[in-house]
Amino acid sequence: MAKKKTAFVCTECGGDFPKWQGQCPACGQWNTLQEFVVDSAPFRASGGAGRSGFSGQLAEVRNLDEIVLEETPRISAGMGELDRVLGGGLVPGSAILIGGHPGAGKSTLLLQTLCRLAHAHSCLYVTGEESLSQVAMRADRLKLPKDKLRLAAETDVERIIELARKEQPHLLVVDSIQVMYLAGLQSAPGSVAQVRECAAALTRFAKQTGTVLLLVGHVTKDGTLAGPKVLEHMIDCSLMLEGSSDSRFRTLRGLKNRFGAVNELGVFAMTGEGLKEVKNPSAIFLNRAEEIAPGSLVTVVWEGTRPLLVELQALVDASHFGNPRRVCVGLEANRLAMLLAVLHRHGGIQVGDQDVFANVVGGVKISETSADLALVLSIVSSFRDRPLGRDLVVFGEIGLSGEIRPVPQGQERLYEAVKHGFRRAVIPKSNQPRNLPEGVELIAVSTLAEALEQL
Repeated sequence: MAKKKTAFVCTECGGDFPKWQGQCPACGQWNTLQEFVVDSAPFRASGGAGRSGFSGQLAEVRNLDEIVLEETPRISAGMGELDRVLGGGLVPGSAILIGGHPGAGKSTLLLQTLCRLAHAHSCLYVTGEESLSQVAMRADRLKLPKDKLRLAAETDVERIIELARKEQPHLLVVDSIQVMYLAGLQSAPGSVAQVRECAAALTRFAKQTGTVLLLVGHVTKDGTLAGPKVLEHMIDCSLMLEGSSDSRFRTLRGLKNRFGAVNELGVFAMTGEGLKEVKNPSAIFLNRAEEIAPGSLVTVVWEGTRPLLVELQALVDASHFGNPRRVCVGLEANRLAMLLAVLHRHGGIQVGDQDVFANVVGGVKISETSADLALVLSIVSSFRDRPLGRDLVVFGEIGLSGEIRPVPQGQERLYEAVKHGFRRAVIPKSNQPRNLPEGVELIAVSTLAEALEQL
């Protein structure tokens, strides 16, 4: 009898090694190597496809200019915010992974989508974590049409593929990939080997049959997708549904998309009848108090293909400890420390003995640098206890030498702010538009010191 071989795979980067180590040599992460058994004969999914022709039938080699370009027909999900994040709709033959914390609304969103699409397309919803009666109870509570959607409770991937070949659905949902298993593998469901091979078998079936595959994935305690990192490389689109338990709003962000823009943001509201799309997200993030307190300022960030107005809040207070605190919610902590150093060096304002707290209202996470100027001005406003007014909007990137750098789509950001009633704007001088909107006072600055002097 052949001896079974074992390997250790990193759940962060996907690298495998012959023995266990505390730290992954490839990515440097600690305690991420997991053991799985390598079969002497590689497992082949039923259907005869094996590992050849992963993305379709193998064909002869052709020149690039001989390939006929045809517009791939997309299937509209029936929700504008979801179509926006997907890049225009569902692409046949694509594999989409949707992750999120427990209770975020992943299963609710997919059940709503399939119940609406089942009247025009054949849909199959495979649940491995709930019974059929539980799914039916949710559909009844959300008042969804239930007469066309096909349902199955199964965790064996071979059986799921057999059902899919029989039903021939246009859309296939597997909820969730962490509980699926292949009988040919010795490891338990949810392990590195099972997740990788199950996702590979389902993705191979979707590519070869033109089925839209929607996988539900769990997340770890730090908010990243659970399972091996190679799972994100096998799929075509990775979406993350985020939202705190004390907020009724959910944000759907595209982390990877082979058929559209990444970092696209869709906003939904959780109601008694499921997730409802929010067509004007800036309105909910700008629900400000009647009297604006010091440290509150509005900026315009660019999310995918559209501008989004969000409110930044800063609080500067005297520190009672030896090391002043620097706390960020929705912002990068290292970026805040750098901006405080620039403010001291080029703005002449010292907050080294003060606690600085920064927050993005509404639970939005800002990853771009266009909010630098607004963050610094909100810190100065709180430090000097001087409000800046509710009709002011600010955006711009700050360099280490104190210069204000331009940001992409500056004119579109300005027009979005004007549309929401803002009448004063502090922007980089390089983003000054040729045609100024009516009734707007524009303050174009080139350095941080100039911006502080103007306000």
